[in-house]
Amino acid sequence: MQSGGDDRLYLDDLHTGQRFTSGFHEVNEAQIKAFASQFDPQPFHLDNEAAQDSFFGGLVASGWHTAAITMRLLVGGAAPIAGGVIGAGGEIQWPRPTRPGDTLRVVSEVLEVKPSRSRPDRGIVTLRSETRNQEDQVVQILTAKLVVPRRPATAH
Repeated sequence: MQSGGDDRLYLDDLHTGQRFTSGFHEVNEAQIKAFASQFDPQPFHLDNEAAQDSFFGGLVASGWHTAAITMRLLVGGAAPIAGGVIGAGGEIQWPRPTRPGDTLRVVSEVLEVKPSRSRPDRGIVTLRSETRNQEDQVVQILTAKLVVPRRPATAH
């Protein structure tokens, strides 16, 4: 993609339709309960019996846990952006829950690349990231606007 061994992508390297796929993260019951106990302490995230009688019919991860895993996978390679994955806004959907035993991966696609008019050193990239389980079912859709730097003159 670029020369010099730099595998991070700048605004100038990105184009509509470009796709990236992350590595994998296996979700287990202990992770679900640990995250939920600290950040989303609802019975269907913490208690197997209570979860059976819930809307979900079993233990599920918090949507915010799925979002945190997605972020980790994005940072780990599903969005190899120079300067880091810096959000400027977005929309998130959870079409189905993440359950214990799910193995998640993120498939991202560049929807738009828009250089800034007022800040010529950067732009905004709209990235749609689908977090999928081992059965390729989408458990989360994140459409995010990311601040992406332009390639510095010294990096040519």
